[in-house]
Amino acid sequence: MIRLIGYFFGIGAVFFLGVAGAVALYLGSVTKDLPDYEVLNSYAPPVTTRMHAGNGALMAEYARERRLYLPIQAIPDRVKAAFLSAEDKNFYQHPGVDVTGLFRAIVVNVQNMGSGRRPVGASTITQQVAKNFLLSSDQTIDRKVKEAILSFRIEQAYSKDRILELYLNEIFFGLNSYGIAGAALTYFDKSVTELTVAETAYLAALPKGPSNYHPFRRTEAAIERRNWVIDRMVENGYVTQSDGAEAKTQPLGVTPRHRGSYLFASEYFSEEVRRQIIERYGDNALYEGGLSVRTSLDPRIQVAARKTLQKGLLSYDERRGFHGPIKTIEAGGDWGVELAKIVAFSDVPEWKLAVVLSADDGGADIGLQPSKEASGKVVEERVTGRIEAENMKWAYRSAKGDRKTAKSPAGVFTAGDVVYVEPMEGGTYRLRQPPKVQGGLVAMDPHTGRVLAMVGGFSYGQSEFNRATQAMRQPGSSFKPFVYAAALDNGYTPASVIMDAPIEIVAGGQVWRPQNYGGGSAGPSTLRLGIERSRNLMTVRLANDMGMNLVAEYSERFGIYDKMLPVLAMSLGSGETTVLRMVSAYSVLANGGKQIKPSLIDRIQDRYGKTIFRHEERTCENCNATDWENQDEPTLVDNREQVLDPMTAYQITSMMEGVVTRGTAAGKIKLDRPTAGKTGTTNDEKDAWFVGYTPDLVAGLYIGFDSPAPLGRGATGGSLSAPIFNEFMQAALEGTKPTKFIVPEGMQFIAVNRKTGMQANEGDPDTIMEAFKPGTGPASVFSVIGGEDYATPEEILNNSPQANQAVTGGSGGLF
Repeated sequence: MIRLIGYFFGIGAVFFLGVAGAVALYLGSVTKDLPDYEVLNSYAPPVTTRMHAGNGALMAEYARERRLYLPIQAIPDRVKAAFLSAEDKNFYQHPGVDVTGLFRAIVVNVQNMGSGRRPVGASTITQQVAKNFLLSSDQTIDRKVKEAILSFRIEQAYSKDRILELYLNEIFFGLNSYGIAGAALTYFDKSVTELTVAETAYLAALPKGPSNYHPFRRTEAAIERRNWVIDRMVENGYVTQSDGAEAKTQPLGVTPRHRGSYLFASEYFSEEVRRQIIERYGDNALYEGGLSVRTSLDPRIQVAARKTLQKGLLSYDERRGFHGPIKTIEAGGDWGVELAKIVAFSDVPEWKLAVVLSADDGGADIGLQPSKEASGKVVEERVTGRIEAENMKWAYRSAKGDRKTAKSPAGVFTAGDVVYVEPMEGGTYRLRQPPKVQGGLVAMDPHTGRVLAMVGGFSYGQSEFNRATQAMRQPGSSFKPFVYAAALDNGYTPASVIMDAPIEIVAGGQVWRPQNYGGGSAGPSTLRLGIERSRNLMTVRLANDMGMNLVAEYSERFGIYDKMLPVLAMSLGSGETTVLRMVSAYSVLANGGKQIKPSLIDRIQDRYGKTIFRHEERTCENCNATDWENQDEPTLVDNREQVLDPMTAYQITSMMEGVVTRGTAAGKIKLDRPTAGKTGTTNDEKDAWFVGYTPDLVAGLYIGFDSPAPLGRGATGGSLSAPIFNEFMQAALEGTKPTKFIVPEGMQFIAVNRKTGMQANEGDPDTIMEAFKPGTGPASVFSVIGGEDYATPEEILNNSPQANQAVTGGSGGLF
């Protein structure tokens, strides 16, 4: 008997050793290529890049995986409790694998064999970390064994809190959101600290299968799973019975977070910043790097820029007539369904889409586009309204020329026309239409180059093309100040006299005969009058006298062009540049001649908070002193290049103040502070410009069709763009204290006769105080550049017909 027992014992021992050896060989083969779990130390998941305005307001987010990484200390206990209850209630007790839970799952799966049900898993949070970070999702025995082995090793290497932190920041929640912080924002537009019990429980239900518990497509299943999690939280003592019962009565309450731009009117600005970041750091840095971008945008000024440019574009467009309906649909039956399919401009919330139901002599009855739920489902409502005749009279004229001028709304509309309307006081609506004409506007701090506002067109929803930075347009006469600045920097004075008379330029066998706007000429005129009245002929003669190579050098120095062709036509702004470049160049004039590097970005920080870019290059000495020891006050050292003599900058500023008070913008700019600027109109009135500034703010804009075409006779920078500039500056500068332009030390002011440019006699009624640099002054002998013996000082002072035209402007150009 003993031998028999020994015999069986021996067989058992051999069998055991064989099985143990086989298991050892299997485990050896499985573990020989296990991934290194130490990579978890350097875990750096794709994180959302966030863009902020200058005041800290969130502008936009960019991510392939919408994730914000949160350390475990920043995650509320309630959130941890929900996930532990849903996924692994024994997380803080087991060594990586929950043996009890594993056997329970085996029993359940055995019982469910043949039922067609999906096998029940028993993965712990640690196992899920091992799978998500280090392994594939293959449903194989080998993968499960590797997962268990790695879980034991991870538990030995990392704390429980670190493992839970990795898990909560990595898991996928659906709707392209990853990690608990991203999910809270995506589903409820809240931070994790603001989540309720019900909301937390729903998020904890999602990792099992986000599509199975979709808030809109699988609402009942989502609520059932959420309530199951709440019950587990109550069972585990994390939530009271009463709080749990109350949470289960609440709806899901999912309100998906708005995608794209979050700050009103910032779409063009944020898109330009996005392009710059990609150009500088690449796609991955933007969409995965978790950058924190602080921009220079001022939300209040941005809203003012959008409003004033839109108003100007609409005003011009409506004067040209009605373009016709957006679309035509069936007005009978359930028109709301068809109307809901049309996509309205997302960034023009003041407007609503509407369908014309009927039109008569007194107005038009309309049906408004139904609103939608967060799920995209059309809300079953039919709201109607009316456009009174007086609120659409501009539409009687057809911009397409396909009909005669209508006499009432009945001659404009047919039932089924889809149009835009804007609500008015009293419950009525005003007819609106997206303008065909476009434009761009930029506002900048001249002392730092910080772009405070940027509008690239009427609507980003209508066109994403940014006309402030991407549209290459001819600046026309708004370029002339830089021709005059080059002259003032090289021996000319504001009182220098130049002939305003016809000129012919022969080049390459061809003859060029430039003209003033409106034709005609004005005879001898000072530089001041030349820029105030925007004389083309004077500008050409001046550029010819000093040489176009010098003008080209200055234009490149100011950043208007990268490489300017030194031909005389360029002196009239016939080259192409952008609004941003022009505003940057004017900023140099406004700040006393200091180089400007325009920037939409103040600072960029990486995911760890390290600053990797800062626009401010000035240094502050002694700013970081820890104690006061009677040292000198800190000084801000400005090392920027001086690209223009400060005295020249003041002279050209003073001359452009004359443009605003007496010249081509007279009566259009009505600010309570010193303002300088220049109008600009290109050939055939294809572009209308105005760029101007006060001591602390520069702004510029143009209006024109995307495919350059005439705006119409009289559509000049003075008539179209200057009023927009005026309205914008009034809004942007509201509440700020007026300041004066700084007069450089040593500048001399001498009274000169504004007709001759010579020193004025006592009692001379036509006197102006002109700024001169030391060593310069009014000419003692009357001379005319480019036109000797045209008129004598006596003839000019005696107001002869020929000389008087030189002063009054005759039929000279507006731009």
